[in-house]
Amino acid sequence: MKEQSLTGTIKAIFFENSSNFYKVMLVKVTDTTTNYDGDEIVVTGTFGQIQEGEPYQFYGSLVNHPRYGDQFKVERYEQAKPTSVDGLVYYLSSDKFPGIGKKTAENIVGVLGEHAIDEILDQPDVLEKVPGLNEKKRQTLIESLRQNYGMEQIVIGLNRYGFGNQLAFAIYNKYKGETLSIIEEDPYRLVEDIEGVGFKKADILAEQIGIQADAPSRIRAALLHELFQSCLSTGDTYMEARQLLVKALETLENSRPVEIDPKKAAEEVIHLAEEGAIIQEGTRLFEKSLYFSEIGLASSIKRLLSKKKNMPYKEKDIDEAISLVESQAGISYGDSQKEALKEAIKSPFFILTGGPGTGKTTVINGLVSIYAELNNLSLNLEDYTQEIFPILLAAPTGRAAKRMNDMTDLPASTIHRLLGLTGRETETPEEARELEGGLLIVDELSMVDTWLANTLLKSVPNNMQVIFVGDKDQLPSVGPGQVLTDLLLVSDIPKRELKDIYRQDDGSSIISLAHHIKNGEVPSDLTENKQDRSFIQCRVGQIESVVNQVVTRAKGKGFSNQEMQVLAPMYRGQAGIDQLNVLMQRILNDNEDGSRKEVKFLDKIYRIGDKILHLVNSPELNVFNGDMGEVVGITYGKDTDDKVDEMTLLFDETEVIYKRNEWNKFTLAYACSIHKSQGSEFQMVVLPLVNQYSRMLQRKLLYTAVTRSRDFLILIGEVDAFKRAIESESIERQTTLTERLVQNEEDLVAQEKAETSYLLEKQEETKEALVSKVEESIAQLPNKKADMTVNNQTEMISLFVEEEEEPVVLNNSRLTNDLVFSQKIDPMIGMAHISPYDFQCK
Repeated sequence: MKEQSLTGTIKAIFFENSSNFYKVMLVKVTDTTTNYDGDEIVVTGTFGQIQEGEPYQFYGSLVNHPRYGDQFKVERYEQAKPTSVDGLVYYLSSDKFPGIGKKTAENIVGVLGEHAIDEILDQPDVLEKVPGLNEKKRQTLIESLRQNYGMEQIVIGLNRYGFGNQLAFAIYNKYKGETLSIIEEDPYRLVEDIEGVGFKKADILAEQIGIQADAPSRIRAALLHELFQSCLSTGDTYMEARQLLVKALETLENSRPVEIDPKKAAEEVIHLAEEGAIIQEGTRLFEKSLYFSEIGLASSIKRLLSKKKNMPYKEKDIDEAISLVESQAGISYGDSQKEALKEAIKSPFFILTGGPGTGKTTVINGLVSIYAELNNLSLNLEDYTQEIFPILLAAPTGRAAKRMNDMTDLPASTIHRLLGLTGRETETPEEARELEGGLLIVDELSMVDTWLANTLLKSVPNNMQVIFVGDKDQLPSVGPGQVLTDLLLVSDIPKRELKDIYRQDDGSSIISLAHHIKNGEVPSDLTENKQDRSFIQCRVGQIESVVNQVVTRAKGKGFSNQEMQVLAPMYRGQAGIDQLNVLMQRILNDNEDGSRKEVKFLDKIYRIGDKILHLVNSPELNVFNGDMGEVVGITYGKDTDDKVDEMTLLFDETEVIYKRNEWNKFTLAYACSIHKSQGSEFQMVVLPLVNQYSRMLQRKLLYTAVTRSRDFLILIGEVDAFKRAIESESIERQTTLTERLVQNEEDLVAQEKAETSYLLEKQEETKEALVSKVEESIAQLPNKKADMTVNNQTEMISLFVEEEEEPVVLNNSRLTNDLVFSQKIDPMIGMAHISPYDFQCK
């Protein structure tokens, strides 16, 4: 939509929200490019300390509110400063400037003239010329001007740089009075500091203020941005130097059509590592928080494993406790379950894995009861009213925690809440509370990323026993890392995988299908209809119609919104989440007669009864990312104290009220992503899968979706798409956690010797020579923008280390090119903690 403008004078401010600067105002129209022909109009948007009676020019669009008629929705605006003598006197003697009456204002304008405001803001000392103005009044005036008019000018200045009001105020709230000077000095700070500002937007601003395409600050910003964003998008915890250089060059040249010299990018990589802005190990480059999280996580696990190898329980006592628990629960553990129980209860740190139907829940329940029996503990919560309950249960999401609570009848919480964290991006592991108790069991560990795992284990005291539970075949965490996968590769960590399926007796073909998928096998009965699952073949263009029929039929059979769930891999497209949510809302919660309250926010309509997915962690409200709830109330602004629309949401037993400016914290949940469904279980799952999903067709994705279904599974789509997903293994992430945990003392001694030798040989090598190597390696590429994989490192071996003239002999094996390039031996062996910056030129 083409930007429209409207000029006018503020007559009245009907409403303003001090927390987000949103205002509703009446404006007397003097000029407009719209087709509006009235004398007055309601103007809405985000504004600073706007002044009644003053003229402004607003830019945005004319909209028609269904209840209030024509309004002008403002994206940005400009203020006409009061420059007339009368206007200045009126402005300075207003309530905005306490202690400045009309007479004092007249004195100020009489001395400083019509440009008094600019004079005061530029040189506050000019107020000393004004008679009768003491030091206190001068300071009050200066601070008020900076706060009122100064903020306004900063926001207007940001408007001129292309930032809308909402983003402009977010920037102002971060930098306050230094906003313009900060962003004009380094606009790329916005990328790291302000949510919603990407490299491209910051780069547009940088170009406007004259920062050259090959400026070091621009190249550095691209490198830092790509290192962090690439790890977020891929789940890796580091990037190869070559990967980062190529990706950053693409970003720089896509943002501005100027070719960047690879040597300059390589130089900035070295400078960033030298300054500690990024961490370098060999050819691996780490974003700092991820590096220290992996280091910290490995250290915590080593600390737990270094305790007594076995807990102080006698074998006889364990056997008796297991028998007692079996008798009390009326069950008989299978051999694999009994072995898991024995090994887990004896280990200071233990990992339990298994697929659906293998009895993980049974074992968790058994562990709780056996631990209580061995330690003479009561499982009656009332006995611990004045004490810490000795058994802690936690999971990554609210729904997963509730499932733990349901199956054990003991309190379970999210990991964030257990640690007293709010979920803010700026939180550090040090802000987490230290845990108290004797046993910690964490379920759904596959969903836990490196950051959270590090924070959790840092909070575990030495006397606490830790048991991790998860399904290794599910999707890895949304955040960087693959903690469960990496830990399972460490032989020193006690672990047990449950393989025997105990739920086949109930005739569940869903569990059978899940195990076929896990093993990479396409079952012969994939498309056959079963008692608990069915397959409906259709093309992408037919998905909506089929989902419509399935959901309508399920509704007729009595399935509620919360009992059925559509899962899809992607948000956009004909078979995407966004489109399916609109469809299902129309089927399950329509409002054709207009009898129920509803509100519109961005591109969505919400009404009472809608199924809702929470998108962020809000521990203070007991609501977490991935929680599903329902809209149970809508209150229009005219009925609230601050005149802002409100929505009331119910998550299990927790009721939360959100004002309109907080509605981005949730979305419709009739259909959701497979990632967001982790930790949840639904009575019926409808799963569309078509070849259009392409890159999302992976085994772990399909396995995770199928295992969300408890009773009924409806597969919809193209048979080839399901087969491709089953046969496509997920790409393992680039992480170093396993490596950091498998180093033994002999490895460390050998590494120290290698480091000493390396120092002696390389002490004369200069940083300039290293830069030259980087440049040469990039120049050898046929296209520096080509996609670089981790396995293709042949040209980069000389990036930070020179090749030996003679092959090195290691453990009676010769270090040959074939061994290096096949990755049987790491070319950087023994160099893990060495960097070029350890050597100073003489």
